[in-house]
Parts: sequence; structure tokens; C-alpha cells
Amino acid sequence: MITRNLVAVGLLATSLLNFNDGFAQKGKKIYTFPIGIQSYTYRHSFPKDIVATLDTIQSLGITEMEGGTPKGITTAEFKKLLKERNISIPGTGAGYEQLVNDPMGVVKNAKELGAKYVMCAWIPHQKGNFTLENAKKAVEDFNRAGKILQENGLTFCYHNHGFEFQPYEDGTLFDYIVKNTNPKYVSFEMDILWATHGGADPVKLLNKYGSRWKLMHLKDLKKGVKGDLTGGTPQENDVILGTGQIDMPMVLKTAKKVGIKHYFIEDESNIWAYQVPKSIAYLKNLTE
Repeated sequence: MITRNLVAVGLLATSLLNFNDGFAQKGKKIYTFPIGIQSYTYRHSFPKDIVATLDTIQSLGITEMEGGTPKGITTAEFKKLLKERNISIPGTGAGYEQLVNDPMGVVKNAKELGAKYVMCAWIPHQKGNFTLENAKKAVEDFNRAGKILQENGLTFCYHNHGFEFQPYEDGTLFDYIVKNTNPKYVSFEMDILWATHGGADPVKLLNKYGSRWKLMHLKDLKKGVKGDLTGGTPQENDVILGTGQIDMPMVLKTAKKVGIKHYFIEDESNIWAYQVPKSIAYLKNLTE
């Protein structure tokens, strides 16, 4: 029953995409890259049925995924399933502690998946109280781990989560992290929802740090939601791309200008099966 339901969702999603394509405006397309997905979007589906989940992802026209091997399957088996569906894994994730304590384990995992990028999405700290000391420790750890990854042919990216935009001197602690990490060893993945929620302007950040940005998480923040520095917000505030408060066309045009080539839709809502197809249709039909 689970498998049939997942496949049915995929078929419905494909129909929605095709339907929306018929109403695409004529003009120059803004989004011209492969459609990517962050595997966390399907965190409730993978544990139930890996194959059916991948079939759903394939049916949406997704060809890139950021993530790791789901539980209950070997990496070799997972890669075989991905290859059969023409899905690649340009990037995977690693926890902060793993990066610090076992960077070569991170390297091994990424290489087995065929990933070129490794992202970390969290720095340990007291919730709502990210400090200069936390930032200094992260800089030290990221430079050290990033060097090991770079020496093994991988690019390390720190993924902002909103709490880093704590004011500091003439900028923020995020600025401190960027300025004090070695560009040779540390790059960045922008999560545009968390940047916005933390009080930053994604477009200004993209322009400010240019080629330091390598990857992007595509998600939109519900209109009217006021952000904070906790790095958290209710799931229902993650909405369909183009329906929230982020200037998506300008973000995408600026991201292309600074050289970002891999974009991953990450839908943290509990209605991802409904929202993801609509977000994909939005990207495909966005013109200028």
C-alpha cells in the first residue's frame, strides 16, 4: 500500500508539472540548471520504501540529490538504484562532530557516494545564543577539516542556518566566519530561507561573497513571518517556491552570476508531496 501510494503521488506530481508547463510564459528562462532535491525533504518516505521514494523523485524530473545512503541499504545498492534512475549525488552532508573527530571517515563516505561537495549545516551552541567563541571554534575546526577534504579532492561547504547572523562589529558573526576561514579550504552553501529568517538579504550575501558560494538550498519563507536568531521555525512556514517573502527571481539570477551550479529544493513542511511538484513547476516556468 505504501509503495502504491508513493508511486501514485509521483504520477500525480508529473501530471501537475506537465499541466503547468503548458502555461509557461514565453521568455528567457531564469533557472537553467538541473533540478535537485535535498534528501531531507523525503525523510518520512525513505524509511518506508526506498525504491518507491526514488521512483517518485525520478518522476518529478529530478536528476541531482544532496544526501546520504538511507538506512537499510548499502551505499553500493543505493548508488545502483540512483544510476538506474539517472540521479547523481553532487553533495552529501556531515555532522559537525564527525568533521572534527573523523574527517577521513567523511572523505570515505563522500567518495563512495560519488559526491564532490560535503556540507555541514549546524554549529553546536546554546539555542538562541550563538557567540563569538562559537564562531571562533567553528573557524578553527572548519579550516582544519576543510584542508583534509581539499587534499582528498573534496570541497567543504558550511550551510548557514540563521543563527550566525548575530550582530558583531560592523557586520555579523556569519561575516566573521567567512572572513576568517581559508577560501582554499572552506566554501559555503546558502540556505535562502534560513538567511532570510536570520535577518540577512540573500541577494546581498551572494554579491558580497561571490565565488565563496558553491551550493544553494531552495526554499521559501511564508509571507508575514518574522524571523529570529534561533535557527528554527514551524514547518508550515516553509512554503512553495515563489509564494513566500523571498525575491526568488533575483536570488536565482544573482546565484547564477556568482557561479553556483547545484541547487537543491529542500521542503521541510509536512505537505512536501503537494509542495515539491509546484516548486519545480515554478522553477521551470520562471522567465524574465
